[in-house]
Amino acid sequence: MERAYRLIISCPDQIGIVAAVSDFIAGHRGWITEAHHYTDPASQWFFMRYVVRAESLPFGIDELQRLFTPVAEHFGMQWRVHDTGVRKRVVLLASRQAHCLSDLLYRWRSGEMAMDIPCVLSNHDDLRGYVEWHGLRYCHFPVDPARKVDHFRALEQALAETAPDLIVLARYMQILPEPICARYPGRIINIHHSFLPSFVGARPYHQASARGVKLIGATCHYVTAELDAGPIIEQDVVRVGHHNTVEDMIRLGKDVEKQVLARGLRFHLEDRVLLHGNKTIVFA
Repeated sequence: MERAYRLIISCPDQIGIVAAVSDFIAGHRGWITEAHHYTDPASQWFFMRYVVRAESLPFGIDELQRLFTPVAEHFGMQWRVHDTGVRKRVVLLASRQAHCLSDLLYRWRSGEMAMDIPCVLSNHDDLRGYVEWHGLRYCHFPVDPARKVDHFRALEQALAETAPDLIVLARYMQILPEPICARYPGRIINIHHSFLPSFVGARPYHQASARGVKLIGATCHYVTAELDAGPIIEQDVVRVGHHNTVEDMIRLGKDVEKQVLARGLRFHLEDRVLLHGNKTIVFA
């Protein structure tokens, strides 16, 4: 992949933002290969994503940030620049179900998903052999229901030592405590079925089958302290009918979970997701 700088911007909307940013890049002979703009009509907040060929600029990312700062300050921008030559560090969390984890590991191993995976953390030891076959470190932190605090203390320490850019809950069946959520805002991604707030708890597909649902799906979202209420990144559904057994629905549900999680993760890795309160702007 050609090395590029991704310039991500959000700020109050006003005349001249696109012109100022484009003129800045063109003034340094920068070559823009992707450009996305959007203004939220309710808040009048402006969002931008530019991709610039790194080799077209006469300086590196540090100088780019220094020179762009006056433009950003003039418009009151919240902004960042990412160098695509630097892969994001992604820590995967899992429990016993392997479908999402195995899908992401395949995409990583095949080169389809540009990220570094320093380790996989789990509350069960079931998936160790599969993860270590990929040459990755597997850390098992068992959960004592009477002493969950010990599990989360060990988990939090492992995350701090790994310094992840992103944490992905690949069917990790524990509720992260508020301190971990607060430490990584906008940097924890979860996947679950799309029945919520209906069919909560165990055996959701059995509950859905008993109600005769016609759509099942999955939701990929950022994790916040409020359970399953964080900003949504991606969703999808598949149709089911009376002829589908519970086993059919579980299989179809796993398929859509894998696809939605992979798309949501890719959007984040490619800096296509901008947070705006409890919603997202996704330049897909």
